[in-house]
Amino acid sequence: MADTSVDIVEGCRLPVLRKNQENEDEWPLAEILSVKDIPGKKVYYVHYIDFNKRLDEWVTPERLDLKKLQFPKKEAKTPTKNGLSGSRPSSPERDVVRPARPGPHPPATLPPVTPAPLHQTTQTQPQRKILESNAQPAAAPSRGKTLPTPKRKAEPVSLTSQPSPATPSSTETPQTYPPAREAFTPKSNNREEHEPLTTNGTTRRLIPSQPGRKRKANCGGTDEIIKVFQYNSPRCPSAYLPSGEDSQDSTDGIPTAPRMTGSLVSDRSHDDIVTRMKNIDCIELGRHRLKPWYFSPYPQELTALPILYLCEFCLKYLKSLKCLQRHLTKCNLRHPPGNEIYRKGTISFFEIDGRKNKTYSQNLCLLAKCFLDHKTLYYDTDPFLFYVMTEYDSKGFHIVGYFSKEKESTEDYNVACILTLPPYQRRGYGKLLIEFSYELSKVEGKTGTPEKPLSDLGLLSYRSYWSQTILEILMDLKSENGERPQITINEISEITSVKKEDVISTLQYLNLINYYKGQYILTLSEDIVDGHERAMQKRHLRIDPKCLHFTPKDWSKRGKW
Repeated sequence: MADTSVDIVEGCRLPVLRKNQENEDEWPLAEILSVKDIPGKKVYYVHYIDFNKRLDEWVTPERLDLKKLQFPKKEAKTPTKNGLSGSRPSSPERDVVRPARPGPHPPATLPPVTPAPLHQTTQTQPQRKILESNAQPAAAPSRGKTLPTPKRKAEPVSLTSQPSPATPSSTETPQTYPPAREAFTPKSNNREEHEPLTTNGTTRRLIPSQPGRKRKANCGGTDEIIKVFQYNSPRCPSAYLPSGEDSQDSTDGIPTAPRMTGSLVSDRSHDDIVTRMKNIDCIELGRHRLKPWYFSPYPQELTALPILYLCEFCLKYLKSLKCLQRHLTKCNLRHPPGNEIYRKGTISFFEIDGRKNKTYSQNLCLLAKCFLDHKTLYYDTDPFLFYVMTEYDSKGFHIVGYFSKEKESTEDYNVACILTLPPYQRRGYGKLLIEFSYELSKVEGKTGTPEKPLSDLGLLSYRSYWSQTILEILMDLKSENGERPQITINEISEITSVKKEDVISTLQYLNLINYYKGQYILTLSEDIVDGHERAMQKRHLRIDPKCLHFTPKDWSKRGKW
């Protein structure tokens, strides 16, 4: 129960009552981001520490536990480094205020937390030197001696994922991957419980190292033939694999400068209280009402409205239902602008040029930003193509989701942003969007990869798609002359158009690749095979390449797009 004698200000931290997934009361630590006066009382916008931002909400004073209230320490009066993400202030101590009169409190006590300040301040000179000396990139780990591998003409390439030129380096401790049975889960009912995420969206799983086993630092080249084994036992022989980084990490230890084209990753150093708060309460899009997860830069005068109305065909935003009804009498669109390049059943895909259809593309980005927190929104949509998936009925083509891609990508990105709208999630549309992006890459004759980092839900979708696609290839291999079937990493990449680094990271994630008697083998256990078959039985939506009518363009010869 809140005590009116205590003045709660922005930046305070305290336990807040919320319901968990089992509908049980819990008191996680939360930070007060904003205070608002409404007739009769105050309400507080809170962010639950170590929870996703989409769970942030306005709460009433009755849900606050002031017995563990932590006030923010006053900031040092030193100049700040504007725009520099490398300036990290030390965590301030917080004063704990205990009210005079007792009140109810949560049964479980929370461990003390030292939160970060709201605004960055520069360190004093001695502290800065210490931080800079500690921030030097660590020396690359020794790879040790290379074990003998079969002779081949191709140059050896490490099976650990190669550094990506457009992603910052990861400074985390290398970790191993889980066993195959735990790694391959066709479907889960919980989005949050799958895997912990680092700040840049990558996944890490911690498995204790096994004593007495030698780690092989290097794997063979991607042109090396790998034999495929299927075991009848529930478990294949476990192997201690090198802890390959996810393909969305860089291993060179040096952050690269941001690119000047394409969608950029959000720079958290520029976050402020405004962009950390959801500014739209509800969006009405066709027959659906959507609750936004994150901030989106809609015009400020629209953020005070209880409902923001969107035309589901042109995505124009309007302030009232009356305005929407008047707009619909004048809007001639019944499908997204652009060319319809795919249709099968009720599913269609439209290709939209961000330069030719600028207004629609900007409105699409504004809507997508409500559900994507890891990308920075730019109004310059000229360098992008947008592929919008729709579902058809008698009233028109209704938007289901979309992905965007750069017209020219030097990093082989075939997806910049990807989103399935919440009413259509968990119905197979996410994998359909991913599969369609790789079908376009096949027509272009390229291998592709999504722009990193991925969101938590995006990473789960891509992991699942890569796993199912690669296992589908491996299980369809036919043996010749009674020998085990053989395939190379490059062949898997060429068949699927999945980039080699993503193929390798997926094989390691599933714990399929092992070193045995001087060569690399892929071991498919019964757990993996059974899980894959169950997952494919539930996957009813697939892309039919025969229904795709797409001619790739060479954007390098078209001037400024």
